[in-house]
Amino acid sequence: MPKRVKELTAREVDRLKAVGDGNRRVMVGPADCAGLHIRLEGGAKHWAIRIKVGEQRRDIGLGTYNGKIGVTDEAAARLDGLSLAEARSKARDVRYAVRVGSMTTTPAAERKATVASASAAASQVKTFKECTALCLADKSGEWKNAKHEKQWAATLETYAFPVIGSLPISGIDRGLVLDVLRPIWATKSETAGRVRGRMETVLAWAKVNGYRDGENPAAWKGNLEHSLAKRQKLTRGHHAALPYPAAPAFMAALAKREGLSARALAFAILTAARSGEVRGATWDEINMDAKLWTVPAQRMKAGREHVVPLSNDAMTLLAALPRVDGSPLLFPAPRGGALSDMSLTAVLKRMGLADLTQHGFRSTFRDWAGETTAHPREVIEHALAHQLKDKSEAAYQRGSLLTKRQALMADWANYLMGANDDAENPSGD
Repeated sequence: MPKRVKELTAREVDRLKAVGDGNRRVMVGPADCAGLHIRLEGGAKHWAIRIKVGEQRRDIGLGTYNGKIGVTDEAAARLDGLSLAEARSKARDVRYAVRVGSMTTTPAAERKATVASASAAASQVKTFKECTALCLADKSGEWKNAKHEKQWAATLETYAFPVIGSLPISGIDRGLVLDVLRPIWATKSETAGRVRGRMETVLAWAKVNGYRDGENPAAWKGNLEHSLAKRQKLTRGHHAALPYPAAPAFMAALAKREGLSARALAFAILTAARSGEVRGATWDEINMDAKLWTVPAQRMKAGREHVVPLSNDAMTLLAALPRVDGSPLLFPAPRGGALSDMSLTAVLKRMGLADLTQHGFRSTFRDWAGETTAHPREVIEHALAHQLKDKSEAAYQRGSLLTKRQALMADWANYLMGANDDAENPSGD
């Protein structure tokens, strides 16, 4: 038979003291609030009830002891804590709640669960700026180059972050998106279109990753198209190009220029290649025996490997290049690394042809080949690594057409190197 706990009086409870500097727990009874006890910790007294909740026996704190001995009820009401009678009443309430099932956990456990829930909810709150960074990290493999990724992020940093960057992404609505776009929609149409698309991407990423719900407020169709004017498609201007009759004299003048930038420009013209393809070219991409230059897919605009047949003049240019120790590049910059994207244009400026661009020489090649030769159009387009819109023509282009392109590039080199004294000198020298 379990030991019967003595039912203490209020005065007996008031006289209880801790043993020395230690702690002490004294059961106070009666039987209908079994487990009620007072903790004596130094000079402090705290009420608690020891009871089984669920599968575990726990101590549930009820409050401090206020010592309402010898004071009036009015004065006692102003004191903090619980008297013996109030502690017994509260203990009975706890035992009843456990018995009927309305208490399945302790208040402390409930507070802990609440804190954990709040912490989990807080971890799901991300700002637009934070989501942009996470989105960029997830999509890092999609960029053609680091420059494209920086441009992607820079547009949002410049136009979106000042308005919505610090806001929770879950609260970004259509009105806030319009606040970003309206100031630049008419004056910076092309940029505004990119900003809208990139905001849409970040918001879509946030929804998939659980940081927001609902429709995408940056979507165009069925959404922003009803609030913003449709942007007029801009007609892209052509890169300034040298007329092909003046190309041989230009190459003769270029040959007199010193420096790797001038040689890189000459190589780009001989191969009808883009600036980035040439500036990033490495020696292991060159097959000197087969007279071929294989440009890897990651450096091509179309994202596909491109094989360029090298004419005898292009091979002669390569053979004369110095090999720089420690650099795999054909045309390394003086301080290491690749030449800048303005290095070839700088050569044109020094020659007094600031109105021209390196890219424009691809148009020079295209005009020469189309107007003065019998080489098929698909061969010419393949030499330029162009994507063809016509599906049947594109299907025919799937082959490398290498033999035909070798003949085309040989004719181009022969034309360029056929400068004579009567040709117009475009260099100003």
